[in-house]
Amino acid sequence: MSQPATRPGTSPRSGLPRRLVAPLGALAAATAAFAVLGAVDPNEPGHYPVCPLLHLTGIYCPACGGLRSAHAVAHGDLVAALGANALAVAGYAACAVFWALWLGNAVRGRRTAGPRPRAVHWWALGGLLLVFTVVRNLPFGSGLAP
Repeated sequence: MSQPATRPGTSPRSGLPRRLVAPLGALAAATAAFAVLGAVDPNEPGHYPVCPLLHLTGIYCPACGGLRSAHAVAHGDLVAALGANALAVAGYAACAVFWALWLGNAVRGRRTAGPRPRAVHWWALGGLLLVFTVVRNLPFGSGLAP
């Protein structure tokens, strides 16, 4: 097998810092967001706006408890995070996995195409959000309510 052609005086690793800018920038932004949520407690009223759906109807939306969940994650309290919004915690974990794959591809110099969701994936995600919303607002699903 032949080696990939490189220009004289360059190595395949020479573009590494440039390839790492985007994933490390995304990590910095996520870390800053979690730091703010860790510092400013959403459990204390007046720091963040209220959920309009909850305020007007009393129904928990799929994102209700998401800020409290992120606050708990920032403090390392996974049990409280799951209690505030289990779906948000699953989303944080999925984002971490996708970020790690992105970073790995950037380090190896591979092109990052990312997952290619199809319409069926978006419909499945919408269905999951709908089921989560309905269940957390029913008496037997009160464990999913924030």
